[in-house]
Amino acid sequence: MSILAGLEVAQLGGGLAAAVCGRLLADVGARVSCIDGDMSTPLACHLNHGKAAVSGDPAAARAAIAAADLILCEGRPRDLRARHHDPDALRLINRAAPIVAISPFGQSGPKADDPASDLTLFFASGIARMLTGQVDDLAEPPIRPVGQQSAFIGGIAAACAGMHAVLANGAMPASIIDVSIQEALATLTITELARAGSSGKSWSRKRLTDGNGATVCILPARDGYAAISPRDDHQWAAWLTVMGSPEWAKDPRFAAKSDRVANWDALHALMSAWSRHYDKQSIADMAQAAHVPSFPLREPAEQLSSAQLAHRNFYRPLSIDGRTIKAPGPPFGLRIATGARVAAALGVRSDTADSTQSGGPMPLAGIRVLDFSWVIAGPTATRYLAAMGADVVKVEAPGRGDPGRASELHTVLGQAKRSLVLDLKKPDAIAVARALAAKSDVLVENFATGVMDRLGLGADALQTVNPALVYVSASGLGRSGPEARAVAYGTLLQCYAGFAGLNRHPGVPPRVGLAWLDPMCGLMLAFVTAAALWHRRRTGSVAGIDFSMLEAMLWTMAEPLLAEQLGTSPRPVGNRSDHDAPHGAYRCAGDDDWISLAVTNDEEWRRLCAIVPALLPLAGLGFAQRCEQRQLIDDTLAAWAPSRAAAAAQELRQAGIPAGALATSRDLVDCHHLRERGFWEANGIGVLPGLPWRASFGRISGAAPGLGADTDTVLRDVLDISPEGIAALRRSGALG
Repeated sequence: MSILAGLEVAQLGGGLAAAVCGRLLADVGARVSCIDGDMSTPLACHLNHGKAAVSGDPAAARAAIAAADLILCEGRPRDLRARHHDPDALRLINRAAPIVAISPFGQSGPKADDPASDLTLFFASGIARMLTGQVDDLAEPPIRPVGQQSAFIGGIAAACAGMHAVLANGAMPASIIDVSIQEALATLTITELARAGSSGKSWSRKRLTDGNGATVCILPARDGYAAISPRDDHQWAAWLTVMGSPEWAKDPRFAAKSDRVANWDALHALMSAWSRHYDKQSIADMAQAAHVPSFPLREPAEQLSSAQLAHRNFYRPLSIDGRTIKAPGPPFGLRIATGARVAAALGVRSDTADSTQSGGPMPLAGIRVLDFSWVIAGPTATRYLAAMGADVVKVEAPGRGDPGRASELHTVLGQAKRSLVLDLKKPDAIAVARALAAKSDVLVENFATGVMDRLGLGADALQTVNPALVYVSASGLGRSGPEARAVAYGTLLQCYAGFAGLNRHPGVPPRVGLAWLDPMCGLMLAFVTAAALWHRRRTGSVAGIDFSMLEAMLWTMAEPLLAEQLGTSPRPVGNRSDHDAPHGAYRCAGDDDWISLAVTNDEEWRRLCAIVPALLPLAGLGFAQRCEQRQLIDDTLAAWAPSRAAAAAQELRQAGIPAGALATSRDLVDCHHLRERGFWEANGIGVLPGLPWRASFGRISGAAPGLGADTDTVLRDVLDISPEGIAALRRSGALG
């Protein structure tokens, strides 16, 4: 995959997030020079595999930085300055390349130099409260996810922002991108942030009624678990048929979805009594045959033998310690179109950006995006594209439009877009859509496999009207392979990938948890779209993108996938770590107040013992001894924490110990650090969350449009349709 062939990237130091960013760029063709990179763990070996290694040679490192089109560095401001990797020092070597600086809390603000770890960032971002969904007992500690996910989310956000900075390069002074991992994680819960910003309300970790189970839930099977999502009435009716139309289905307690929510515990018990008689794959197969979204909860080992992934050539060989194993490849199926017709199409794109320059002060100024996506993943991607200056025309169905309009989701993801209503069941509406595609640079869609082709709006069909169109197609499992037509949602794919099964405490049944995958895919989609536009500008050829959400999930689960093959079968371990001790969460004085901490070296341990008097007799313990005494240490900290407020986390950080209090969405709204960094934007009586990065060229904001608010304007300005022509389209029903 070489759409970034010719792009030179310098990745500085051994930070995992920078390595993730470099891996994503290298996966689509960039040449990444890894300067003093880390190869000490299987995950680090995978992330830095195939990069040009530069180590121990200052002159070679300086040359790589000087030649780079994009520079990546990772660390707190004080650490970057100490290594001469801060933006000011790097500018003395390369004045032209954008610089992406990744750090726990950003390069500015009161917390910029605070220590952090993967665990404490999940607490500080609020994700630990929501990761596994609501709980029955608040004594169950909040949890971090498996596989160094803070580095993956931070690195993907950095790649997305960095790629847009590369697009902008030459149209403005070389940019500085500041990526805060805390902010990147926080934006995964965009709806909750928007709700807290507008109403002051925070999501409760304590389960009430169904805990979202009537939308998506996990059932026990003979050999594990299966996840189902009969969220709509017709899907519920089909699911009852799958279960053999049981007599209890006539019970009025389960008639409507609101009834199922109110009586969830009884309903789940009845469904579980049925599901325990079947194996997990059979449950999913029966449900999918009835068009009910369902997947088994797989173990990582099961994904290594997946026929779907084999068909799509997802895995690639990686040699570690003399063994060749399977490593996850990129989730982007790419098809490259070249030739005279592409060049001609680019030549006549006079109303948008041409193929040689950005076209304005923002990275995507002059780029038009035709947005057929809906709910979370696609709209998140196009929100980033709009923020970077693209003219995003959101195509919605008449009636209720995007389901995101039913919540705060559209308020934040719809920002700076234009809304056009088309009834795609009408031939005239299809003609309008094709005409708009002819005038656009990018099309983004995430319908079920086959829908756009049946409408005459598939990639092949639109190539005839616009060979220069970058066609971005996102789906659950990709558009090819034996499982391509499976009905899928992001939360179900988290279960299928093995993510949900690993993110739990030992002995606790798996829960679906928050919609993690969708917003993460939004970042990946915005990244690959920017990469495809760079490729088109540089080469004159056009990339079509076939994006698989399952593959994106597995791309970020590299650590457990590698461990499975290297003899360490991943299992649920809660917040325990094999690398740091102590490492956990401890309940404080409030009902659901927690402190997380991670001791990463002996000096931090001695500082912790000075703060917690009961630990002083153990101050001389090294890491191996602390692991042996893990239970005693945890019990001591669990006894110390209830006498403390969650604010004690700041005392620990001031002592140089990574620590984080469990943040609510309301805490994030009130956070002085985030306010000072400009993360929150004023919106009416409240605030909305911004982007997961700060860029020197800023971002575009604007109110989310009403349904169809821009229909007439888009038809007039883009397609030059007269008022009479628009009226005729409206009479035909094409405009709803």
